[in-house]
Amino acid sequence: MSGEQERQARGSEQLALIRESAPAGKGGRAGEGGKAGKPARARPRTWRGAALADRLPVARVLVDKGLVHLDRFFDYAVPAAMDDQARPGVRVRVRFGAGEREGRREGGGLINGFIVERRADSDFPGTLAPLAQVLSTEPVLGPGLLALCRAVADRYAGALADVVQLAVPPRMARVEQEPSAPAPAPPAAPEPGGWARYPRGPAFLAALHGGEAPRAVWSALPGPAWPDELARALATALAAGRGALAVLPDGRAAARVDAALRALTGDGHHVLLTAEAGPEERYRRWLAVSRGAVRGVVGTRAAMFAPVRDLGLAALWDDADSSHSDDHAPQPHAREVLLLRAAQERAALLLGGHTVTAEAAQLVETGWARPLAADRDTVRAAAPLVRTVGDAEDSRDPEARAARLPSLAWRTARDALAHGPVLVQVPRRGYLPRLSCQRCRAPARCARCHGPLALESGGEAPHCGWCGTTEPDWRCGECGGNRPRAVVVGARRTAEELGRAFPAVPVRTSGRDHVLATVPDRPSLVVATPGAEPVADGPGYAAALLLDGWALLGRRDLRAGEEALRRWLNAAALVRPHAEGGTVVVLAAEPTLTPVQSLLRWDPAGHARRELAERAFLGFPPVSRMAAVSGPGETADQLLRAARLPAEADVLGPVPMPVAPAGSPRRTGHPPPGEQWQRALVRVPPGSGAALAAALKNAQAARLARREGRAAWVRIDPPDIG
Repeated sequence: MSGEQERQARGSEQLALIRESAPAGKGGRAGEGGKAGKPARARPRTWRGAALADRLPVARVLVDKGLVHLDRFFDYAVPAAMDDQARPGVRVRVRFGAGEREGRREGGGLINGFIVERRADSDFPGTLAPLAQVLSTEPVLGPGLLALCRAVADRYAGALADVVQLAVPPRMARVEQEPSAPAPAPPAAPEPGGWARYPRGPAFLAALHGGEAPRAVWSALPGPAWPDELARALATALAAGRGALAVLPDGRAAARVDAALRALTGDGHHVLLTAEAGPEERYRRWLAVSRGAVRGVVGTRAAMFAPVRDLGLAALWDDADSSHSDDHAPQPHAREVLLLRAAQERAALLLGGHTVTAEAAQLVETGWARPLAADRDTVRAAAPLVRTVGDAEDSRDPEARAARLPSLAWRTARDALAHGPVLVQVPRRGYLPRLSCQRCRAPARCARCHGPLALESGGEAPHCGWCGTTEPDWRCGECGGNRPRAVVVGARRTAEELGRAFPAVPVRTSGRDHVLATVPDRPSLVVATPGAEPVADGPGYAAALLLDGWALLGRRDLRAGEEALRRWLNAAALVRPHAEGGTVVVLAAEPTLTPVQSLLRWDPAGHARRELAERAFLGFPPVSRMAAVSGPGETADQLLRAARLPAEADVLGPVPMPVAPAGSPRRTGHPPPGEQWQRALVRVPPGSGAALAAALKNAQAARLARREGRAAWVRIDPPDIG
């Protein structure tokens, strides 16, 4: 189960405590706010002899409990001593779910929360407990941010408190005492720059500067210019006196846009919100945005909730990157959050990248957004030459398709090294991450937990990727053979092989454990995993080899082709244009596959349109809205039977999920090792997504309130429907 469902299961007893501590006159409990149809109770004047606020003595509080059956506000009395401090948006401490009987506290305790409203009265019939403490007078949860969090929670069938935890960073008391600098005057509007290469680019910037809200899906040209182009769009919104927000997939990309925007506008107009800044500095920058001292934000995923005032432009780069999807409940995606912000705040939206997702193509097809792309002549001039192993190469090298590095790749790397660095993209990290038996080809498994065996280097014994056990005397469980062979070759083994083939050329590696930001413009081989490719100084890489395309295209995933093309295009975009000698060689199992052909033509928008049409025919997202419901035993089936699903809902399943072997790593939304789960998919046509989310959330809340078995795991827009 995800963190949300685990907290929901643990919170069932909390609800019982709240109910038991409700008798009138007992005090010490919160009122359940927001219930319609009940007359307002006369407001209290004192509580246990302490005076309450004379004006608006009731505070409606969002408590920090991410439980769907407690997803509402609770009323508390405001002591007179806290009247000036207890403002909407501030953090408070309240007593939640605790009654006092005979001087002994039973259950519950003090928890954090946020005041969302001050009221003259409450519709709760009992006696309100007072606020225990105002933690800070800083209004960090303003009305706009609260409305956005509520919309995100409703869309993803989650709890509002969980979304607020994602949106509001932890408090740093010392930082709140620091004064913020006054907001600077808007910068001057920049020139179009690289946007002049796009027929609609200058018009998009003109609409931004005029205070309009254009919405565009931007197919960025290959090359190093996209950070400057994105920065110019942000600077144009800032020049119009409005706010600007850009969300990037990682800190390296955010740093490039940050530098480009600072070069255009100077200091003081925007902040960089990334984890690298540290919690204290990040909170300092976030407060500057919340207080209105800064109107521009460049950051990674968490910046999607940045409280930018008067938002004029929300931009997202590479929306297909998995890092844009939050792992914490309710697991929102940055693209959907920014779409909600653009609609609620009437802001412009820019979805950019070297590739186009099916979701972005749907926005264009429905007319909600316009395409922003260069013409074919400009694309051909900016793109490198892309080659693959085809019929002509087969005649010269009969083993070309079977070889991991056919002669075409060797020749391309050799010739390009005379002019600059060569990028080698390898889908897998490590040395030999997957092994099999040399004799019978059965997967090599650990004798202890049956996990996959791997090699960290050529001189070591195989070890288990799950439990870490070393197998120096490994024998195949099928045939008894003791000689493993490589099934998948990782980045470090590839670097070792290339080092032997090109002994006079330095070999650099970039991957999860050590990611390079840049490499110098001199001959070298750069072996990188997807997403970790460093930027080459100067004009870019002289060539790129995209190895083991079968590993990307062969994944059992709805998005396998789209993801393979995205990774290829992002790597190929770092290579020099064809006119400057830039060449890309893609090695895939079958050159005629649609993603390979889309790369050869550099046509990401065309691939996205075909992908969208195929999904529409099959009824797959994003044409339909979908939810995944999973859980142990019959939990998923019970939740679906209790839910009042839309009449047009199509329920697929439930079906048993594969049982994870003992010792395997735990995955969010998947059964623990050794436990049997079932999973069902529910899909509805466009326009019914909100009803589907509400039905599942209400059913989940009712089951948890009645403590009917274990909580189910609900995921709206699951990334994996296989």
